[in-house]
Amino acid sequence: MGAAAEQDAPLYVVGDVHGHLEELKAALRARDLIDEDAHWSGGRSRLWFLGDFTDRGPDGIGVVELAMSLARESAEAGGSTRMLLGNHEILLLGVFRFGDHPVPVAGGSTTFREIWLRNGGMQSDLERFTDEQADWLAGQPVAAVVDGHLLIHSDSNAYLEYGDTIEEVDGTVADILREPDPLSWWDLFRNLTRRGAFMGEVGPYAAADLLSELGGRRIVHGHTPIPYQTGEDPSTITGPRVYADGQAVNLDGGIYLGGPCLVARLPLTAPEPGVLPSALEETQGREYDLGDLAADAGDE
Repeated sequence: MGAAAEQDAPLYVVGDVHGHLEELKAALRARDLIDEDAHWSGGRSRLWFLGDFTDRGPDGIGVVELAMSLARESAEAGGSTRMLLGNHEILLLGVFRFGDHPVPVAGGSTTFREIWLRNGGMQSDLERFTDEQADWLAGQPVAAVVDGHLLIHSDSNAYLEYGDTIEEVDGTVADILREPDPLSWWDLFRNLTRRGAFMGEVGPYAAADLLSELGGRRIVHGHTPIPYQTGEDPSTITGPRVYADGQAVNLDGGIYLGGPCLVARLPLTAPEPGVLPSALEETQGREYDLGDLAADAGDE
């Protein structure tokens, strides 16, 4: 399929799913991307997941299995299904590869397993996780530019620590995930837990800096639930949040908090929400329990 044909094909992006398989299926059906039996029905459409398939919800491995099957089925129909690695995929892979290997935190140490359990790890997911699924996840990128949208998982500039271009960032991360070095994996997980870079007065400048380095005209991310940014009741979230002077779009509806599974067609056509008071634009990093590591990991 040529570049022009790809530009013409509809582009959809999915926010954090966190194991909520049935909600994901319903959201994809509402966009006519899958049928009642959860098979691809989107034709030439392009579908991107922004990461965080697992943890905090009942069937993370079911989400992985669905994404893998849709990747095959959509390609056969002339479309595509892709995903970005989120920090929860990196953590799950770390548990799968290294288990109880010690990793450093301020004042001591912990393990991949302990941090995973603290942050919504589901033993049923780990028991069902296969080598094939692990290899597939480890082969996914962490960033992409599609139709002028810079797709990333975390609302963070930490990606620039791994390269100055999309190709360098994805290549560096791929190298880390090929090496049996638990400390490199741990640092990658910690860096991709960072959040809130595009909030507040300096947020638009941080967003512009990331776009100037990696490309694209607008950042599209997940990771930080919209209710954490706005103070809204999760049940009232109905769509993505545009902020940072229109340079950033948040697709994490806070599904594990009671919010929706957001599937948006890009470019967005809905009006952009107004700028919120700065007091509401403070994110506390409360989603992740890293013990004494929080400040060191850059969560806040």
